[in-house]
Amino acid sequence: MTALVQLTGVHVEAVIDVSTGAPTILYWGTPLGAEAVMGSIGPALDRPIVNGACDAVAPVSVVPEHGSGFTGRPGLLGRRGGGRAWAPRFSTVSHSQVGRCLTVDAIDELAGLALTTSITIDHVLRITATVRNIGGRRYSLDALSVTLPLAEHAAELLTFEGRWSREFHPLRREWLHGSYVVENRRGRTSHETPSLVFAGERDFTEWSGEVWGAHVAWSGNHTLFAERLPDGRRYLQGGELLHPGEVVLEPGESYSTPDFIAVCSPTGLSRAAWGFHRAVRSCNTHTVTPRPVLLNTWEAVYFNHDVDKLKALADAAADLGIERFVLDDGWFGSRRDDTKGLGDWWVSDTVYPDGLGPLIDHVTGLGMEFGIWVEPEMVNPDSDMFRAHPDWALITDGYEPLLGRQQLVLDLGNPAAFAFIEEALDALLRDHDIAYVKWDMNRDHIQSSGRDGAAGTRAQTLALYRLLDALRAKHPAVEFESCASGGARIDHEILRRTERVWTSDCNDALERQTIHRGASMLIPPEVMGAHIGPTKSHTTGRTHSLSFRAATALFGHLGVEWDVTELSDEDHTTLRAIIAMYKEHRELLHSGDTVRFSTDPSFNAHGVYARDRSHAIVSFAQLATAPSQTPPPLRMPGLDLDAQYRVAHLPVPHERWGAGRTQPVWMAEGITLSGRQLAFHGIQPPTLHPESAVLFTLARLD
Repeated sequence: MTALVQLTGVHVEAVIDVSTGAPTILYWGTPLGAEAVMGSIGPALDRPIVNGACDAVAPVSVVPEHGSGFTGRPGLLGRRGGGRAWAPRFSTVSHSQVGRCLTVDAIDELAGLALTTSITIDHVLRITATVRNIGGRRYSLDALSVTLPLAEHAAELLTFEGRWSREFHPLRREWLHGSYVVENRRGRTSHETPSLVFAGERDFTEWSGEVWGAHVAWSGNHTLFAERLPDGRRYLQGGELLHPGEVVLEPGESYSTPDFIAVCSPTGLSRAAWGFHRAVRSCNTHTVTPRPVLLNTWEAVYFNHDVDKLKALADAAADLGIERFVLDDGWFGSRRDDTKGLGDWWVSDTVYPDGLGPLIDHVTGLGMEFGIWVEPEMVNPDSDMFRAHPDWALITDGYEPLLGRQQLVLDLGNPAAFAFIEEALDALLRDHDIAYVKWDMNRDHIQSSGRDGAAGTRAQTLALYRLLDALRAKHPAVEFESCASGGARIDHEILRRTERVWTSDCNDALERQTIHRGASMLIPPEVMGAHIGPTKSHTTGRTHSLSFRAATALFGHLGVEWDVTELSDEDHTTLRAIIAMYKEHRELLHSGDTVRFSTDPSFNAHGVYARDRSHAIVSFAQLATAPSQTPPPLRMPGLDLDAQYRVAHLPVPHERWGAGRTQPVWMAEGITLSGRQLAFHGIQPPTLHPESAVLFTLARLD
């Protein structure tokens, strides 16, 4: 007999049948209202039995079962010796509800397995599943994934692709018959396949159409799966991607999935992403203090760690208004280039004969915080650590290890290696006035076996979490950044342990326009590392104006990655003004709702609205030459429709204008428009040169 539970949050509701073993979500999306749900939602969508099918319709449960007649991808894949217990069928034992959290326990006594499912609603829908071996023999687990049914009018998928220095590029496709699958085996969240997918009704936009989104909150290998079944039903499925033999459950042992986090919106993609943002903002590590402007030394000095040069860099940074100085790669061991030294986490007495203390004292004496770069999960074969402990690397015995950037992965699942790294980093933070750690990770997991010869990626990921948790417990005031060759480890689980992610190694502002727009669908601006780099991009060779670089980087956690000792007087004045502008607006930028607007692909329009819609800041960028001589009016939905707003140009010093003989009058004088006018009629942007941007503010007239 059907037994329903209703969970209701502010923006999302779920109605769940707890009688189906693994629970079945009958509905999730915009709240329906209590009077309309409990008695009728099941019968309203009761499916007929059709010819050529089983005599019962298998539910698309949270962990769908082949043994119940489900013909899509089962949520649980595994077996016992001889291939037995491969198609379990669970029966509900009990369920309990505490506030907005539902827990359902189920069992299959024949298979010797117990299944616990947890469904929570806060700002998002959050689901986990746990399988426990209650039999007398070991159970080999191949996969345990969480499944979300979708409405059958979800006709399109939005996924993301990328590569190093080109992350978070959207891909949109029609969702036809069959399946779409993303599998990541790189050992980290990865540049190529961010663990994020949206589905929506046909032609959904940023501000129209029903949209659902899902994210696997996991920092290792993952899978995302979307399928339209032959009977028309659709579902999303996600979880950890396990290597063969990576999880074997002995009697009494259990395995839990990562959080599968889902959002929805009745009116487009922008509103759906707010759920992801609020989930990040509500976690324990999210800081509410202003995000300090930082200078990262990498593109200023690379491996040339001359103390006098670094002190001069700090002097120039402080004069610009920069608040945090981050010393990048090259300060430790024999690390004078990228071929050696990783693993030797002690201050180089060659480069720093007096230690880091004099540089740190100089930086903090200027009123800035001091930060430092580390890469604790990596080891160079040319290092003292590896020469002493070659068995500490994640390699497979008998094979020549495949190097990546002259690196191997350090086996943090090895207790001795873990203890070594924990002590080295603890000592670094204990003995120095360090406020910030840039935590890098620069190599894929390839043939990465642990001490026992089995695949070691899962153990490595869990050990990374333990290491970060241990360091945070010992040094609660230190902030951490997740950097993995740029944006290869961006997910909500790592953000429970870090205050910032590095979105890309590419500081090219044109590339960053697209990278930031894609990343903003998962993470809020204040955790999105965004730097103003040199005039000529280190990764692409492009040259951009300082105003364009600044307008791009303002909508993140602002940093500078540039040799600021060599600025011209004009660039110095301009950059100082830009940093002051960021400080003036960062409270809004880092607390409001990120909005994106639908435009011709030649443009990128986005901004941040205050939560109460009292004010806003918006960017309009021209990325390439456009089909029309002037941009079309920019419509800005989502404001208070009945309020009046004063719209004004926010000048960025030395902006580049287009070829028009005049610009819109409002740019010079400002203009007052209603929220309704801005939503449905819009405002005329100026003509711009390609690879330039203009900013403007909105203030509600109360």
